[in-house]
Amino acid sequence: MKYSDGNPDALKKKFWLALDDSPFLFLELDGQSDTSVPMTAQLDKDANSSIWFFTHKHSAFAKLGKVKASFAGKDHDMFARFDGTLAVETSKERFDQFWNNFVEAWYDGGKDDPDILFLRMDLGDAEIWSGDLGLLNTAKMALGMNVHDEAEERHVESVDI
Repeated sequence: MKYSDGNPDALKKKFWLALDDSPFLFLELDGQSDTSVPMTAQLDKDANSSIWFFTHKHSAFAKLGKVKASFAGKDHDMFARFDGTLAVETSKERFDQFWNNFVEAWYDGGKDDPDILFLRMDLGDAEIWSGDLGLLNTAKMALGMNVHDEAEERHVESVDI
């Protein structure tokens, strides 16, 4: 485990802020790369060990179980790969909390569409990289200089998110 200031929790916090800012990731069933699709993560600031998703009952994710996710921050300043387990979320309050016009656009029947599958991803381990190398390292890259060691210092190999 590496991180330049010796504090992987700071990188973890940066990850959650980046995911909140751009909640799009690739999700796939574990070991089934052909199921990898972009999904919108539904986040709750008080529940930092789960992510929720709306999908359709006929999607591959209806199989539930182990999944992997890949994330790139919108400014390419944060990258993560993490795993977890999908389960059906039965909380009506949680469903209503995350329902909005952007979700509704995917379902002809609105909230009552019989094809809606509301899932919770309970999170496991993550590998997180900070893509923010700073002005000096960006200049080094432009000059073809090696920045490998500096990039490695902004990396956490395994952390619970």
